[in-house]
Amino acid sequence: MAAAQSRPVPIRVGLVLDMNDYIGEMGWNCISMALSDFYTANAHYKTRLQIHSRDSNGDVVGAAAAALDLLKNVEVQAILGPQTSVQANFMINLGDKAQVPVITFSATSPSLSSQRSPYFVRATLNDSSQVEAISAIIQAFGWREVVPIYVDNEFGEGIIPFLTDALEQVNARVPYRSVIPSLATDDQIVAELYKLMTMQTRVFVVHMMINLGSRLFKKAKQLGMMSEDYAWIITDGITNELYSMDPSVVESMLGVIGVKPYISRTKEFDSFTIRYKKRLQQNKPTAISPDLNIFGLWAYDSAIALAMAAEKARLTNASFRKTNVSTNSTDLEAFGVSRTGMKLIQVLSSTSFRGMAGNFLLVDGQLQSPPYEIVNVVGPGARVIGYWTKENGISKELNIRNANTAMKSISNFGSIIWPGDKTSPPKGWVIPTNGKKLRVGVPIKDGFTEFVHVTWNPDNSIEVEGHCIDVFDAVMAALPYGIPYEYIPFATPDHKNAGTHNDLAYQVYLGNYDAVAGDVTIVANRSQFVDFTLPFTASGVSMVVPVKDYKSKTAWVFVKPLTWELWLTSFFSFVFMGFLIWILEHRVNEDFRGPPGPQLGMIFWFAFSIMVFAHKEKVVSNLARFVLVIWFLVVLILTQSYTASLTSMLTVQQLQPTVTDVNELIRSKEYVGYQEDSFVYGLLKRLNFDESRLLPYNSPEQLDELFSKGSGNGGIAAAFEEIPYINVFLAKYCSKYTTVDPTYKTDGFAFVFPMGSPLVLDVSRAILNITEGEKMVEIEKKWFGDKTKCANSVSLVSSDSLGLESFWGLFMIVGITAVSAFMIHVIRFLHQHWHVIVDSNPESTILSKIKELLQRFDNRDLSAHTFRKDRNGEAVERPMESHENVEQRPSSFSVASPPTNSPASAVFSDYSEPNISFRTEQGSSVETVIRNSQEEVSQVTAES
Repeated sequence: MAAAQSRPVPIRVGLVLDMNDYIGEMGWNCISMALSDFYTANAHYKTRLQIHSRDSNGDVVGAAAAALDLLKNVEVQAILGPQTSVQANFMINLGDKAQVPVITFSATSPSLSSQRSPYFVRATLNDSSQVEAISAIIQAFGWREVVPIYVDNEFGEGIIPFLTDALEQVNARVPYRSVIPSLATDDQIVAELYKLMTMQTRVFVVHMMINLGSRLFKKAKQLGMMSEDYAWIITDGITNELYSMDPSVVESMLGVIGVKPYISRTKEFDSFTIRYKKRLQQNKPTAISPDLNIFGLWAYDSAIALAMAAEKARLTNASFRKTNVSTNSTDLEAFGVSRTGMKLIQVLSSTSFRGMAGNFLLVDGQLQSPPYEIVNVVGPGARVIGYWTKENGISKELNIRNANTAMKSISNFGSIIWPGDKTSPPKGWVIPTNGKKLRVGVPIKDGFTEFVHVTWNPDNSIEVEGHCIDVFDAVMAALPYGIPYEYIPFATPDHKNAGTHNDLAYQVYLGNYDAVAGDVTIVANRSQFVDFTLPFTASGVSMVVPVKDYKSKTAWVFVKPLTWELWLTSFFSFVFMGFLIWILEHRVNEDFRGPPGPQLGMIFWFAFSIMVFAHKEKVVSNLARFVLVIWFLVVLILTQSYTASLTSMLTVQQLQPTVTDVNELIRSKEYVGYQEDSFVYGLLKRLNFDESRLLPYNSPEQLDELFSKGSGNGGIAAAFEEIPYINVFLAKYCSKYTTVDPTYKTDGFAFVFPMGSPLVLDVSRAILNITEGEKMVEIEKKWFGDKTKCANSVSLVSSDSLGLESFWGLFMIVGITAVSAFMIHVIRFLHQHWHVIVDSNPESTILSKIKELLQRFDNRDLSAHTFRKDRNGEAVERPMESHENVEQRPSSFSVASPPTNSPASAVFSDYSEPNISFRTEQGSSVETVIRNSQEEVSQVTAES
């Protein structure tokens, strides 16, 4: 009884594999070894997995029949398998119906999802997990187009949406998808390869199993598609089985890049590999057994995980619950539902351990992605050239963390041997075999032939030249590879222009040309159906107008040097300064005293005479002197600036545009010119120009003729043109015309290629190299001449008058100085007469105090240094006459005594206090002589 209780519980598990295939055989061997190893190490476990194997014979129907038999007749609790993705869909549905977990270790198609069936477990990697590694390789080598080659079944189709999305993330496109039938004949494979040879893309991603992949590469080798122009990338569907392929096939794959999951080489792995080989030798001593690959490791880990889950779930009643079915039901409805399936799948989903293939961890029913190895097929095998991880991208070593350069640099790879035994990577595209040369369309132009000019020879051959052609030749020569090309004029049979630049660009879209080289501007409507390179000329549309000499000869030219704001500011500043100086000098300077009328005239006279420094009045106040020093500086700068500006207006030629405002052209309905067949016509219509007022021209000469006629005589008042054409026009007529703002933004001239052409990126890089070097300078000098030749022929002098904004700093300084001086003067005056303000007389009012202060202000300041004291202490005004105006007086004189009865006696008797003081020319004072003479005269009069 005790022995019966200790007997392990058998758990029936189905195994559906293709036993005639080496993967199926390897899976069976690995599962058997896994269960043996597991139960040897865990002999005390109470459950044992019993494997019931079925052979699918490599067929979808066979796999479905095997699964149905296991569910109905054996009532298995789980199924390991199937082997391929195409067999899995139906089996997953059966497992879902019976609530039996289906665990696959080799069905990798992304179309199989546990989210649609909770009983499906993918103990292998989803094919979509490798697309980021592949796109990282594409990005590192700068390839812009990739063609996937895949098998036409569920395995092949499942990866394509994910691969396309990953390529779009690195700016690579898929121009074509090559689909190979799973049962394709050699002729079908060759026909598809020939089709690929006619295309320009030379980067291929191959996703298929090795049986079809081996045939594909053998035929590609025979057709010469394993040469230096090609790049081949294989997914892990082939890379994982490289060592099981025929050596002759591997030899034909020299230079192929492959990706596969990384397997850590542990001691357990090495030991298992040795034991696996011994097992195969024991079973088939004479057979050549293929090496163990990751599918065998996943089979081993799947069996271990299922055994652990069965033990943890403590399965005791491993049976099915019968369902009610009618007697007419089919086999698909006759099986029951597992009683333990729900519990088993729950435990299995949470099982994790360190397996042979790495960490076994299921998330959403799928094994998580490990790092990927990037290998290069060389010789009989493959060599690791790098690793890819989601966190760090591509690196030479697995543990190197360099996220900043991840997936972006070729230097992150080891040395690579490419197809054709080359060490340099292919550019990824070539000129297709159905077009020997790149067909480059060029426009036909009647004018502005400096850019493009086509000449037909008598033998009907052509010669194409011009600025744009020389730039295109230089750019193509600068490419790191050679491209044969030929110029084809966009012309009618009679050598006339076949259409506009829009029509020419559209011919590229239609496939009639492979590129366009000419004066084609990048505009939005063209970019909808073609790709442009970077521009190689200046951009923008501007207005060209005639210039006229506006040398001023009017009677009022003298007022033009200054703006009215500056005139008015200067006028009021002069008046203010005259009034301020009068305030500062009125109480201490006799020249600033007198009746109101003369004093008002004095204010204006003094204010404006300073302008020419013609004032004769002396200034005695220190505050006034300080203010005048600053004001003299301002006057000097103003007068000198005025003089310079007026001189320029009267002597220098002033060429000014006749039109400066676009809106004025529209309002006045002037005629405006544009180059025929140019997009500028549409721009003018969008600016609301009257369509009937737009006149076309074809050449610089015709444009000059239209300007010469004038808007009122069948000509134009202005022309709108692109900057490159304007430069050519002004180079010929530099003294007659100029450009006027605004400049409407455009992107300049560029070369045209088909949408998505890989040439665009390389040509754009070459354009940058050419435009930044001396080559572009040489080309421009060749076709446009020396740009400095007309530099002295025209002088566009600004007619703007000097404004207040140029002098406001000076006015601010003098204003601060003047206000400060005025405040100091007022404070001194109020301090000197403070007793008037604080007078406590009740009859005093504020008005009376103000009147008294004004009266005191009008009086002389007898305490000032400009007045002296007489001998009695009274203030007497000092003479203010200048030294130069004093007449020369003798050094001495005598005073005769008048008769007692003469009028002179009265004069001398009244002359009690002299009010005149002067010095002789020797400098001696005669005041004492006068006083003594007066005393003698008085004495004589008294005696008489």
